Parts: sequence; structure tokens; C-alpha cells
Amino acid sequence: MNNWRYDTDGIPYQTKAPTGVLDYKVDFAAETNGRPGADGDWLESGDTISTHTVTVDAGITKDSDALADSNTSVVVWLSGGTAGSEYDCTVQAVTANGRTVNRTFRIKVVAEK
Repeated sequence: MNNWRYDTDGIPYQTKAPTGVLDYKVDFAAETNGRPGADGDWLESGDTISTHTVTVDAGITKDSDALADSNTSVVVWLSGGTAGSEYDCTVQAVTANGRTVNRTFRIKVVAEK
């Protein structure tokens, strides 16, 4: 997760306004795969995501989710939320080689400016 800030518990987060409808990409591709913006080497070269599940805390809306980047990333679209609240989103990916991982990120909803 590139260009994210990290909370005190180590979970990456970004901020959004309650009216914002934004996309968030979780890139599982390895840096050695030549993917710009990849932040780790969890996904082995040549492996892809075969299935994924996205769960979000109550109070924020998951509008959609989809595989991207030749099935090495998951893009999640979120909307809503209450200013002053925080919401976790967990993406579970299962690869063609049978590996499973959960990646969690946090959305901090801030008042409109």
C-alpha cells in the first residue's frame, strides 16, 4: 500500500469525507515482479489471485470490489461513513497456488472542508 500513513497499531490508513466515493487498491504483487507501487513481496512471481473477499466494518459502504493488474491487486470502492469515525476494511486473497492472506486497511472519516 503505497502513500498510506500508518496508525499506532501499524494498520495503514487514509482519510475521506462522508460524501466521498473513493477507490483503494491493495497490491499483492511482488516488487520483483516489476509492479510500480508494490510494497512487499508476498505474491510470488507468476502467481495470481484466484478468489478474493472484502469485508468492511458496519457504518461504511462497500460499493464494489474487483481484481485488477492481471489479477495481482484488488480494488475496493467505499462510500459513506460518519465524520470522526474509523472503519477497517479487510481484503482476503487466495492465490492460484493455494496461498491465503488477509490485508487490512483503515479509513478515517473526516468532516467536509
